[in-house]
Amino acid sequence: MGNGMNKVLPGLYVGNYRDSKDPLQLDKYKITHILSIHDAARRIHADKHYLCIMASDSPDQNLTQYFSLCNDFIHAARLRDGNVLIHCLAGMSRSVTVAVAYIMSVTPLNWREALKVVRAGRAVANPNLGFQRQLQDFETYKLVEERRRLKERYPSLALTDSDMAECRVMLDSYQTMLNQRTICEGKCAMGRQCPTGVCRTGSKRQPRPRRPSTASTVAEPVGVGGGGLKRSPSTLSTASTTSNYRPRSSPAGLYSYTGVPTRPTRSASGLSVTRVTDPVGGGSGMAVGGSEYSRRRAASAPTTPALSPASSPPGSPHRPPHRSRALQRCS
Repeated sequence: MGNGMNKVLPGLYVGNYRDSKDPLQLDKYKITHILSIHDAARRIHADKHYLCIMASDSPDQNLTQYFSLCNDFIHAARLRDGNVLIHCLAGMSRSVTVAVAYIMSVTPLNWREALKVVRAGRAVANPNLGFQRQLQDFETYKLVEERRRLKERYPSLALTDSDMAECRVMLDSYQTMLNQRTICEGKCAMGRQCPTGVCRTGSKRQPRPRRPSTASTVAEPVGVGGGGLKRSPSTLSTASTTSNYRPRSSPAGLYSYTGVPTRPTRSASGLSVTRVTDPVGGGSGMAVGGSEYSRRRAASAPTTPALSPASSPPGSPHRPPHRSRALQRCS
């Protein structure tokens, strides 16, 4: 973008905003007409013919509406042996789109071939996707009418043969540059060095390494065969792991554990069980407590004496042991 303006056809140049202000370049290429198309287009040199178009470099900016006006300005200047500079800010998108539309209108080339002609002269030419779609729509719906209009308004054929001959040379040059990888079509992969600097050349984004969790990876037995399945480190704290806390299920209904669930023991639960025996009655009881004081208190507490076997109610005769009929007959 800083190598100066570039010739794309005889009498037609494409450049950037800096080139449009440089008097040395303007004198070198004998520029007589300047087509300025950017956000703050204005006349700079009083001795030049200007066409200023206010347009942003946005995909939704409509440039098609200016194609006929630009074609008249460029073609009329070239027919009078003038030299035209088309420029925007960077000389990559807006100015290139206008140049491609003009080449399509004065030659039989389609928009892709016309873009190759411009790229052969200016390697950084790369209209945004919105402008490329506008060029395609212009070719499909309006190009035939625009060619007819130009022929009726400018019946001179002085530039027809020279423009076609120059376009063939530029297309051959483009193919040679493409084979030698000194130019690209704006499709370089991310991380690959673009020969023209048009494509992004940043390195591929590396995935951020995951920070290891405080919980260690545990292999849990799965199935009968005893195969182990390693659990990935969870983000749960160590406190929830030691207390065998069961986390809530995820939205998919899956559970995540950080350790092997074990059955709580008496010591782990902080409870102690003491059997107390009454030395007098022979009865026993269970004392449950979580401290030594509780256990002593349970041992010293009186226990319920053992009950003797219940006797038969008064008035009811004691039934003798049942004997079978066979024994009764024998007796």
